[in-house]
Amino acid sequence: MKKDFKDFKEFIKGKKTAVVGIGVSNRPLINFLLDLGAYVTAFDKKGAEELGEAAEEFRKKGVKLCLGENYLDSLKGFEVIFKSPSMRIDSPALQTAMKEGAYVTSEMEEFMRYCPAKMYGITGSDGKTTTTSIIYNLLSAEGFKTWVGGNIGTPLFSKIEEMTSKDRVVLELSSFQLMTIDTSPEIAVVTNVTPNHLDIHKDMQEYIDAKKNIFTHQSSDGILIINAENEITKSFEKEAKGEVRSFSSKTKQDAYFDNGSLYLGDKEICKRSDILIKGMHNVENYLTAFLAVKDEVSVESMRKVVATFTGVEHRNQFIREVDGVKYYNDSIGTSPTRTLATMSSFEKSVILIAGGYDKHIPFEPLAEKGIDMVKALILVGATKDKIKAVFEKEMAERKVELPIYVVASLEAAVLKGKEIADKGDYVVLSPACASFDMFPNFEAKGNKFVEIVKSL
Repeated sequence: MKKDFKDFKEFIKGKKTAVVGIGVSNRPLINFLLDLGAYVTAFDKKGAEELGEAAEEFRKKGVKLCLGENYLDSLKGFEVIFKSPSMRIDSPALQTAMKEGAYVTSEMEEFMRYCPAKMYGITGSDGKTTTTSIIYNLLSAEGFKTWVGGNIGTPLFSKIEEMTSKDRVVLELSSFQLMTIDTSPEIAVVTNVTPNHLDIHKDMQEYIDAKKNIFTHQSSDGILIINAENEITKSFEKEAKGEVRSFSSKTKQDAYFDNGSLYLGDKEICKRSDILIKGMHNVENYLTAFLAVKDEVSVESMRKVVATFTGVEHRNQFIREVDGVKYYNDSIGTSPTRTLATMSSFEKSVILIAGGYDKHIPFEPLAEKGIDMVKALILVGATKDKIKAVFEKEMAERKVELPIYVVASLEAAVLKGKEIADKGDYVVLSPACASFDMFPNFEAKGNKFVEIVKSL
């Protein structure tokens, strides 16, 4: 049973409230809490100079600021604390605050608790952003007023009073956001689960348990969409409280791929050749999305989206052709499985630019499966030596040679790619790692790559 937002308005008014993190996603939250009459203190590791105008604007509005290296030392005496998604609930500062009686929550938890619209939640190690975007487009094509949020789009809690029960909400949910939720969306989608974010999670089991939260709080009316080819998602079926629907690109399931076509039940929806975005992983993303919306989106709307959706920025995005060489930006490829999926969508081996922040994910699968898809490897960032080592081990075992270049910057990587590429080659940025070693996020890394390629 959804809660009435009036209850939250009454609860938060006059409360001494902390918001941890003054990033882009929390800024609308701070303004919203002020509008609702809360007394807000905002916390951030960055100093006022780094935060720029935002810090000054909040000060003018009466928001107290706790900034700098030891910012969490002042997280005491608050009635309500909104944490950032990546802040662990077992962090000492939050544990102490909870013992003192603070109510600890997050923007996404409160949104899901009070959202008046039907929610579609999408999680997974790979493919969730594209699947989220396809579902959003399918619902919009059918005529629903549709909101998209979570990891992408805009923060939605501050827009909650503009929503009605006739609207639809599509949420891309990370394991960090899911760890502490106690509300599951009516439609829960798990694209796949492979090792990821092991720099934040204690172990793989904690990561899996976080993903499960997307469906464990559903009622018997809930729907869970799972990948039949992924052992971990397949195991979720026995824990589901409602209906389970499965998809596969290899075997006949509720939605499946066979002989060049995508099927929903026994009905052919479209041919693979109709899809504008490359790769079998995108066939799977469409199968997932069709299953999620089949109760309220027509086949005509599905076909319309297939014919018009050109993909999401930073996801195997074609940039330009220079001297017969095509350059692709897949900066969202922040795990080995995602990078492998991207490389498999090309009809020949690629010149791969990889490396970045270390999420403590094993790179062996990237070398074992990727060595046949890579013409040359250009490595940059904190993980460059780790990736080089696993490829060299694989080369030694197979007795094959693969050119590997280690460079100091993304610009040097692109220039090396241009230097070694022949006419007809593909140069692909797909890091297999996060970007935090050199960039604020994958978007910044992708934008820089695009800028460099356009200047060639």
